Amino acid sequence: MAVSGAVEPGSPAPTAAPSPAPAGAPAPEHLFRPISAEDEEQQPTEIESLCMNCYRNGTTRLLLTKIPFFREIIVSSFSCEHCGWNNTEIQSAGRIQDQGVRYTLTVRAQEDMNREVVKTDSATTRIPELDFEIPAFSQKGALTTVEGLISRAISGLEQDQPARRANEEAVAERIDEFIVKLKELKQVASPFTLIIDDPSGNSFVENPHAPQKDHALVITHYNRTVQQEEMLGLQAEAPPEEKPEEEDLRNEVLQFNTNCPECNAPAQTNMKLVQIPHFKEVIIMATNCENCGHRTNEVKSGGAVEPLGTKITFHITDPLALTRDVLKSETCSVEIPELEFELGMAVLGGKFTTLEGLLKDIQELVTKNPFTLGDSSNPGQMEKLQEFSQKLDQILQGKMKAHFIMNDPAGNSYFQNVYAPEDDPQMKVEHYKRTFDQNEELGLNDMKTEGYETGLAPQR
Repeated sequence: MAVSGAVEPGSPAPTAAPSPAPAGAPAPEHLFRPISAEDEEQQPTEIESLCMNCYRNGTTRLLLTKIPFFREIIVSSFSCEHCGWNNTEIQSAGRIQDQGVRYTLTVRAQEDMNREVVKTDSATTRIPELDFEIPAFSQKGALTTVEGLISRAISGLEQDQPARRANEEAVAERIDEFIVKLKELKQVASPFTLIIDDPSGNSFVENPHAPQKDHALVITHYNRTVQQEEMLGLQAEAPPEEKPEEEDLRNEVLQFNTNCPECNAPAQTNMKLVQIPHFKEVIIMATNCENCGHRTNEVKSGGAVEPLGTKITFHITDPLALTRDVLKSETCSVEIPELEFELGMAVLGGKFTTLEGLLKDIQELVTKNPFTLGDSSNPGQMEKLQEFSQKLDQILQGKMKAHFIMNDPAGNSYFQNVYAPEDDPQMKVEHYKRTFDQNEELGLNDMKTEGYETGLAPQR
């Protein structure tokens, strides 16, 4: 069964432009300020808008802010002093991510209903146990909880029930029965599954156990289909034109124009094909923004997926080990057993750095999570984060020994062996056969590499 939200009265319909920014206002690059309860300068912009409930003027408040993990967002709130109608929603102001994301949450207890959820316009919400689906672009984006998503679906179904009872009584009765089932889900009498599938990659479901792994939540990153690209308004890349001679790009640094991920100003990205000794070719991309000074680098594998996955276990025993080069691909997960920490695939993206640099990136990623900071966080969670950060500092200072495990099903990650070509006594490299689920995440199960020309023969 599917539900689509009707046009909600009170959706912002600006009738007047906001007043010009006064002298001393933040510069354009600081238009989207990081969300913070202590930032007194971060105030919403008020716009007089038409209320779609009573057709008199109300007030829309817009807050342009930036949340880690979600880029920039616009939080809007409408209220009408004449009829009392109010409406809130969020819209993504950042760019569409390189991959789509799918969150699969198994709700077993009432605590799971309180998880924070960021659901964008393009996300599809499903509950398989009820054969229930909220299609993409049928509701506005929302910053809510799991319980809030279900309550919003119930409100959408109940909205037109009086008209249905008058015209289609049988349909209204079936919907009433379904609404009762949705209300029962809020009591969590039995476990159920909530799936949020967002091709734009900008939705999010909170992990209350961070920095530990959440066993109730499965996060899957995937490549968008052509239909999803068209739905998001993106154009599929045209196939490259055949060239009579292949160009040697190994000794050239290619440059192309892009936008800065921080201030969205025009920037330039440099790309270089690099051969790593005792490994393979990789593509290193680096962006330097002259406007805000932001720098970023990303690494892509220059070769094919290896026949076997690779698991690298390194024992950190002294500070000198932190200077070793590390290539972490997008398909690589990281684990530190002594800290009970696991970093999933696609998090942090591809990186070519040192072990110290990667550990500092992990520390920044965990400690700056907006859902574990501020007034909304609970003391127990803050203590866990502080303890995690202190132990990680001890590893970085060489005061604590630990094991650093890189698990890459695609086999495209690398850890420097200073004893090469001899074996490293502190490092263990294992090659393993991928499971069906790992091949599914890499898109290999549906890939046909032999006999694929047979099906194309009648079309020629």
